[in-house]
Amino acid sequence: MQEKLLAKNLLDFSKTLARPLFEKAAFPWEVFDKLSEFILELGSTLPLDEYDRIGEDIWVHKTAEIAPTAYLHGPLIIGEGTEVRHCAFIRGTAIVGKNCVVGNSTELKGSILFDNVQCPHYNYIGDSILGYRSHTGAGVITSNLKSDKSLVTVAFEGTKLDTNRKKFGAIIGDFTEVGCNSVLNPGTIVGRNTNVYPLSMVRGYVAENSIYKSRGEVCEKNVRLV
Repeated sequence: MQEKLLAKNLLDFSKTLARPLFEKAAFPWEVFDKLSEFILELGSTLPLDEYDRIGEDIWVHKTAEIAPTAYLHGPLIIGEGTEVRHCAFIRGTAIVGKNCVVGNSTELKGSILFDNVQCPHYNYIGDSILGYRSHTGAGVITSNLKSDKSLVTVAFEGTKLDTNRKKFGAIIGDFTEVGCNSVLNPGTIVGRNTNVYPLSMVRGYVAENSIYKSRGEVCEKNVRLV
């Protein structure tokens, strides 16, 4: 039953520059250890007529819009048509895909945003993966470190799956909406096409095609993606 947690069942690999990483991984969090090296290797191959190298190990597509008040740190790749807004704080080891929004005062590190992802207002995205066309409402936090600093596990159907990672935030599947001021605890996995109510505290696995109202109150969505 752990197949529900496999990267291929949560994410469309064709919607990210990191596709080669995911194709070699079973579970999505396995890509984190190789992310920095992958960005450096990929960045050096990006066409100069499409990408500007604006700092050490930072590649930004020429069509991307970067606010002058935004902070960028490498290794980092920002894709075509993406908007990085006022006072965004990108701390590095990140891939931001095509047509994304990294909003005002949003902090991003150690993460992959697939194409068309929106994190528009006051978000913290740490050691996390956001799938194609996923969206985080204002104030959404992916908490990436347990209070006791122990290794993160994924709670799944009455068991705990070891990730062997001290820092690991959340995996948000394609087409998923996370409501305002929600907190995704370390090791949260949210399946495709799911809605999380505002002000939620989420832990463990949330099934695809569902609506998360509160812990223990999750219902199936009537509308499914084709």
